[in-house]
Amino acid sequence: MANGTATLSEATSTDAPRPFWSSLRWMVLVYGVPTVLFLVTRFLTAPDYVGRDNDDVMRLVQVRDLLTGQSWFDLTQVRLGLEGGTLMHWSRLIDLPIATLISIFRPFVGTEQAETLALGFWPISLAVPLLAAMGLAGRRAGGVDAMHFCLGLTVIFIITTNRFLGGSIDHHNVQLVLVAAMAAMLVDRTYRAASYAIAGLAAALAIAIGAETTPFVAMVCAVVACQWVWAGRKALRATVAFGLSLVAGLSLFFFATVPPRLYLAATCDNLSIAFYSLALTGGGLLALAAATLSDRSAVARMIALGACGLVVIAVALVVAPQCLGNPLSGLDPLLRELWLDNVTEARSFVAVAKTEPTSLGAYYFAGAFAALVCAWRIWRRDRVDLNLILFALVFSSLMIALIQVRGMAFSNLLAIVPLALLLSDLRARSKGGTAGTGASLLYVGTLLISVPVVWAIAGELFDKGIGGVMAGEPQASNGEACLTAASLTDLEGLAPSLIVGPSDIGAAVLRHTQHRVLSAPYHRNAAGMLTELKIGLARTEDAAVMLRQLGRPILAFCAADVQARMIAARAPQGLYAELAADHVPAFLSPLPISAGSPIRLYALKP
Repeated sequence: MANGTATLSEATSTDAPRPFWSSLRWMVLVYGVPTVLFLVTRFLTAPDYVGRDNDDVMRLVQVRDLLTGQSWFDLTQVRLGLEGGTLMHWSRLIDLPIATLISIFRPFVGTEQAETLALGFWPISLAVPLLAAMGLAGRRAGGVDAMHFCLGLTVIFIITTNRFLGGSIDHHNVQLVLVAAMAAMLVDRTYRAASYAIAGLAAALAIAIGAETTPFVAMVCAVVACQWVWAGRKALRATVAFGLSLVAGLSLFFFATVPPRLYLAATCDNLSIAFYSLALTGGGLLALAAATLSDRSAVARMIALGACGLVVIAVALVVAPQCLGNPLSGLDPLLRELWLDNVTEARSFVAVAKTEPTSLGAYYFAGAFAALVCAWRIWRRDRVDLNLILFALVFSSLMIALIQVRGMAFSNLLAIVPLALLLSDLRARSKGGTAGTGASLLYVGTLLISVPVVWAIAGELFDKGIGGVMAGEPQASNGEACLTAASLTDLEGLAPSLIVGPSDIGAAVLRHTQHRVLSAPYHRNAAGMLTELKIGLARTEDAAVMLRQLGRPILAFCAADVQARMIAARAPQGLYAELAADHVPAFLSPLPISAGSPIRLYALKP
């Protein structure tokens, strides 16, 4: 145990007496119970049982479709977009547990209550495996003290992010658990085959449920390959186990979720032949190289690894060259200007620095600090192999976050392990406060700056001042302003039609009504979103033509919508600008709406 490389079973073994607080199993329980209780309390007091993110709402719509008979292999959202619907890119592997829970609860409590229970149970339950994975990573990397720091910092991470709140049923929480599991397995410095087999399976599942983790999985594969070059025969069984597990796992998920008609369709935003062929080639060649060349020199292993890399690159160029770039680079410039560039999660570091500089610390400091700590330890020759792995995982996640801010959740999570090692060292040096004021201040100060929420609070204080924070100044919410219960009730009272309106309300309309919607904020709905933008920008006579080409849709206009305001500002003579000025074109007939509703509804006159 002294080398800190305990497996979960070893950490919980009772063969030798050890203090209660050194048991990973019991500590996951100790830290997990209050965390789960906190999350349950938050869920019980939430105004809605579905998360506030559009993706949570759309996931529920997809699950409902599955439960009402849509094929497992058919991900078409028939009520979204132009005629024919929109083929979504989300995995059924996330729909399955949610649908299963609803099916279990429904006979006892009814459909709506079953949805409530399932949507509360699923994300909250994922907090426990995340704690277990992070605790194991800390235990393996730095012993019992590091385990406790990892568990404590992970608790703070869980309760200060929205990923594990009840109703958060998008796939990002599962991805966080898988990323933590891969990190916990890779810091096993005894190269256990079981650890690396689990890492390979976690990598396969991460690719299967969401393409956004593909760069991180690629880094994990690179770490395993490079350490095989470094360690040779010592890492033979671990490398073979990782490669074969990756291949077997992704093969299972590919054939279990991809319909036969799409086996050869190369798409870059979900599991397809593009990612499957690369994993099959890379994982298989890595396992073969390790099985046959582990006794050769490091130079020979490096040459073999280079050859494997060239084959993988060749396969990528043949099967899916388009996936070597940004899958969203082909979006229409108008769609990029009025939608993608304004998506909060898609902003780059530069965009955040310009529009929200007080959030930079919360988003990026922990990852950058952890990467620097790893680099400093490597320079000092302190557990070089361990810190090289941690540096690769944290730094790659940080680079992803600099491109799109959504990656900051992963870099903040992975930063916990190296920062836990640092904190355990500083705590030991402070000797419980008896080593002097300087050592204690260094320890406490490092602990504070290692927590992203501290930076978030500091940013709020800097932005608003103490008075503003204490007063709880309300934040204007575009989504809330355009999603009142009254406005949705107005839509529910209409016969099923095609709704033309802001993309932000699309998912909610699908959830609460039987209408179709032209637009919802998903890149696979590009044609629908672009049509809605062009209608809003067009002069009234041209807008009338475009609307009539859609049949007899209902126009839902919300002047408070950010995108609608942008459209009105960009085209002062356009339809949305006219409606914002309360000038109703002659071809539109206003429909009755509830008092106070921000959404105005219009039908086309015959």
